[in-house]
Amino acid sequence: MIRLLLIVLVALLIGTALSLGLQYDLGYIRISLGNYLVETNFWVGLFVLAALVALILVTVALIRRLGRSTGFVTGWLARGNERRARRRTTQGLLALAEGNWPRARKLLEASAGHADTPLINYLAAAQAAFESGDHEAVDTLLRRAFESTPGSDMAVGITQAQLQLAGNRLEQALATLIRLRKQAPHHPFVLKLLKNTYLRLEDWRELSRLLPELRKRDLIDQGEAAELERTTWHNLLQKAADDCKRQSTETSASLEPLTRLWDQLPGSMRRDEYTIRDYARLLAELGDEAQAETLLRKVLRNHWSDELINLYGRVKGLKPDEQLLTAEQWLKDRPNNAELLLALGRLSLRNELWGKAREYFETSLRLRRSRETMAELSRLNAHMGEEEASARLLMQGLVKDSGLPDLPMPRA
Repeated sequence: MIRLLLIVLVALLIGTALSLGLQYDLGYIRISLGNYLVETNFWVGLFVLAALVALILVTVALIRRLGRSTGFVTGWLARGNERRARRRTTQGLLALAEGNWPRARKLLEASAGHADTPLINYLAAAQAAFESGDHEAVDTLLRRAFESTPGSDMAVGITQAQLQLAGNRLEQALATLIRLRKQAPHHPFVLKLLKNTYLRLEDWRELSRLLPELRKRDLIDQGEAAELERTTWHNLLQKAADDCKRQSTETSASLEPLTRLWDQLPGSMRRDEYTIRDYARLLAELGDEAQAETLLRKVLRNHWSDELINLYGRVKGLKPDEQLLTAEQWLKDRPNNAELLLALGRLSLRNELWGKAREYFETSLRLRRSRETMAELSRLNAHMGEEEASARLLMQGLVKDSGLPDLPMPRA
């Protein structure tokens, strides 16, 4: 109320001053512009000047308001684009989950420019493109994903490696994973993907170097680690044996690649019975049965294994008679071990003790009906002139292994 009264008072004072001023002739204003001449009363000129200033102020105010209105419209449009992008992203992810790859890629790629997280859009679109079989588009979308979000190199690289592995592009996946490992040497998922890649590439040497890191980081359980390590060294031993065969001459074979690899084995593998069996078997195949027999004898004294005793009965040591005596000493502690009795039968044959060999085979067969033992006894009977007994054993083994039903048969 007081402010209104003051405004009215000021207006009255200004009006009074103007009415008093108009009573005096203060002259005129003349403006010359080229060939034009404008003359006007001083008060009229002052009024025009005031009106011009007011017009300028009003124009500036309108321009400012229009600018604010444009910003509001722009913001409103941007928010609308973001809402549509979120809706399309959701629809695209649903289509991806439903297996509608073309629709998923279209929605995800189209909404990536206005999405809150364009990286997710591009990665999901790359997945959809891969499922559609468009590998060229996959690389393009992954590049856009990397460009859209700073610091996304690891996420994009891992996705790229996974898609390369899924597409059986193993060499490209390996190159991608090696690059990622240089950036993050201990990244768990990168190490796991590397393990799978080496396994599929059958790169046993690199896998053997990676295994200690996987164990150290607890990235695989103990059972899987043991099996994977056993498989890795089994293949490396076989490869070394193949190298030995390639290096062999007409008179001798070099065992150096195989024995050198054995010395490189971790302690746990040098004590593993399956790895020992592989090494001894390869030694025997390469002609060094004596070294294989020595290794097996040392191991069996401290660690019993039916797998190893079976192999021990197959190899020929430097002294077959002492080899037989050693095995017979083990029989005192294991009188009912069918595998040991089979090995003793074979060692008896090597020492040309035919009757003892048949006795060992028959005892082993009574303890466990084994096709292998039955074949050995049948072969021995045939060579001893007992063809009927040999044929009977072969028939029993054939009928048993064929899984024939129990049916009535005519009497002989």
